[in-house]
Amino acid sequence: MSNQNKAASQGARERISLLKVLGPAHVWALGVGIVLVGEFMGYNFSIGKGGALGSIIACWFIGLLYTCVAMIDSEVTSTVAAAGGQYSQAKHIIGPLMAFNVGLYLVFAYTMLEAADALVVGDLLVEAAKDFGHPDLDPRPFVVFTIAILAWLNYRGVFMTLTVNFIITAVAFVSIYVLFIGAKGWAPGEFIQPEGLLTDLPYGWLGVISAFQFAIWYYLGIEGTCQAAEEVRSVARSLPLGTMTGMMTLLIAATITWYLTASLVPWEYLGVSYIPQYDAARALGNPFVTLCMFVGTLFSAVASANGTINDAARAWFSMGRDRYLPVWFGAVHPRYRTPYRSILFLVPVAISFAFTGLLDQVITFSILSGLLGYTFMPINMMRFRKLWPLGSIRRGYVHPFHPFPAITLFLLCCLTYFATFLGYGTQLLAMMTFYIVASLWFHFHRYKYVKRGDQFQMSWPRPKGY
Repeated sequence: MSNQNKAASQGARERISLLKVLGPAHVWALGVGIVLVGEFMGYNFSIGKGGALGSIIACWFIGLLYTCVAMIDSEVTSTVAAAGGQYSQAKHIIGPLMAFNVGLYLVFAYTMLEAADALVVGDLLVEAAKDFGHPDLDPRPFVVFTIAILAWLNYRGVFMTLTVNFIITAVAFVSIYVLFIGAKGWAPGEFIQPEGLLTDLPYGWLGVISAFQFAIWYYLGIEGTCQAAEEVRSVARSLPLGTMTGMMTLLIAATITWYLTASLVPWEYLGVSYIPQYDAARALGNPFVTLCMFVGTLFSAVASANGTINDAARAWFSMGRDRYLPVWFGAVHPRYRTPYRSILFLVPVAISFAFTGLLDQVITFSILSGLLGYTFMPINMMRFRKLWPLGSIRRGYVHPFHPFPAITLFLLCCLTYFATFLGYGTQLLAMMTFYIVASLWFHFHRYKYVKRGDQFQMSWPRPKGY
């Protein structure tokens, strides 16, 4: 009897899983919520690298890169419906070492992005305090408070977390249109100065390529929608719909953002500003628009930090559940059904990065980790179609023109590596060294704990050729 009770108790523990409560709007809120902060800050460093014209060229080329990412992700994730996103894809399609690396790319990309978002919140509040006569405000308490309150929200449940994200992301998106209306964006001449957009190429085509690195900021994080795969009610419908509509939203927002800010603020100043949208509103001189852009910038940074906590925790949780990391991280909260230990563990990591105060360095490390993840995706897609051709397994979405999106994505990733090397070669080499050392640790130490048969969650047929 005792053994039966133990078995029943163990069975109950094993049945605790993440809740399937999300719909397409939550997926949109997760993807766009993480990224939209890039339309309020960070993207403008691309203007500093390549001028206004160079920035929009880089914006559209990188937009093509992310469209390929969204198409590939939508197809694979509509099939691999598991938390961990690209990590779960890699373990099913390529193998454990690639999966371990992809998991680390995701965790560091999102955690550093979370740190950057918290820094923006702190800097924005300090900037606003200066306008009210308090120039010596310390931003660090705001950084800690932002991360702590959002971690608590994530701890309490994914439905509430992403519902809040949907509301504040929508408000931030509308604020961009408030700036457009306030600046009479449809009528160049009064506020909009077209000559600010046509700056030629101050640093030539090499400057345009250099701008690729920060043009990523317009879209960085849209691939995070995959992390919700295990918690959506209908993966085949919600993931592709939320991801593709999110990508369209960002392409529109990126172009409007560039048009407005490059028209209102000289590109030489815009290229070094930490809060370019807010600066553009102040240049307009309209108090209501300035207030809206303050709220929009604040909400976009909070929404991004909120989404990155969600995504980093899912990737870390998945690696713990599969024993790639200590299995302690793979626990689900018995009441809130969230990966609560992973959420709490990553809080001090994010705060320590944020306390460096080096916003551009933190952004660069986030971008590099994301870029490494994008480089894996074309390889993953090619192998996925080879092992399980169309018709062999059920797909919720099939992206067109294969293999051209995968080839385009790989070529654009190579070009962006070169752009990063031009500006941050030391950081690029340091990051590569870190991931090589981590791979050696996994291969020689951690891999013996992995139970390969337990990590496969999909009931797919035997792959072609095996």
